[in-house]
Amino acid sequence: MKNFWMKILLTVTVGSLMTIGIGTTSALGGGLPAADAGQLWEHMTKANPYTGWGYFPGREGLYKGTHPHGAHLKLFANGPALKALREGKAMPYGSIVLKENYGKDGKTLMALTPMYKVKGFNPGDGDWFWAKYGADGKVMKAGKVKGCIDCHKARENNDWIFNEAK
Repeated sequence: MKNFWMKILLTVTVGSLMTIGIGTTSALGGGLPAADAGQLWEHMTKANPYTGWGYFPGREGLYKGTHPHGAHLKLFANGPALKALREGKAMPYGSIVLKENYGKDGKTLMALTPMYKVKGFNPGDGDWFWAKYGADGKVMKAGKVKGCIDCHKARENNDWIFNEAK
């Protein structure tokens, strides 16, 4: 009988924790972060690590970069973004494209720069949430970053994405 009540208590406790989002991703909208730099970092590095996503099609591995991102880059895309790229479709909400920005030696990670599509975040600019993190995770820029928007606006007709799948 004691095991029965322990199971009931455990079920109620876990259910309560899930409801308020402690120890789960429910606080992040069912697994997706809000348009928030801290939540996005946690999502990309812990809840759904970007290193397991996959390379952006046609940009596998380290390649030569340009300003402002760095001398060398690695470009990752999460599952929804990869699916859209492979099907030649616009990015659905929840898509994340992330660049690792390296220095001239191609080994020193300088920054991570993701773009994350969030419904209703910024409709006039494609609903993209932009961020720049130092290699240590420190937020350098986030949100409606003017430099990101101004540059990517040139690709507004391609859902603000520069590198098409090849």
